[in-house]
Amino acid sequence: MRLALSLAAGLLTTLTAHAAPVTYKIDPDHTFPSFEADHMGISVWRGKFNKSSGTVRYDKAAGTGDLEITVLPASADFGQDALNKVAQGKELFDAKKFPKAVYKGKFDKVVDGVPTEVAGELTLHGVTKPVTLKLNWLKCVPHPMLKREMCGADAITTIQRDQFGIDAGKDWHFNMDVTLRIQVEAIAVQ
Repeated sequence: MRLALSLAAGLLTTLTAHAAPVTYKIDPDHTFPSFEADHMGISVWRGKFNKSSGTVRYDKAAGTGDLEITVLPASADFGQDALNKVAQGKELFDAKKFPKAVYKGKFDKVVDGVPTEVAGELTLHGVTKPVTLKLNWLKCVPHPMLKREMCGADAITTIQRDQFGIDAGKDWHFNMDVTLRIQVEAIAVQ
């Protein structure tokens, strides 16, 4: 009986040791939250946010974890200075009043040990709504220079911007769908 208890305790210890989540810090130089939005039904305008930060906790053995990402709307970049200024103003992001957009979520729908979604909430323009990100991939590898693990992911979702109080162009029949594409890399914290 003692042998069985010792083996069970050893097995639990081993499983617990392998199931510990690792904390990763978002690499802002390799993370590109971008967006695509309708312009009068005749073209799609694309842009990105140049400033983002956050952390991810990920347990690869269990396929579980959570994340919190902050994006600065004032860093919205359409590649056109005049449009960037409009985007930061009251008509769109109102970046002075709402300087941060925050997404908090948990990994979900594990397939072959890897999560395929993040279920969470986006706070944008002072409004919080549920938003699910589809993970096209999530992969972790040793960083060749830093000698620490790094993870990367490609995520996508579509939100309705008017549900977040950003309805510029709605009266002119702009489509309120905005596709968010997020390419992210994160480095394990030592």
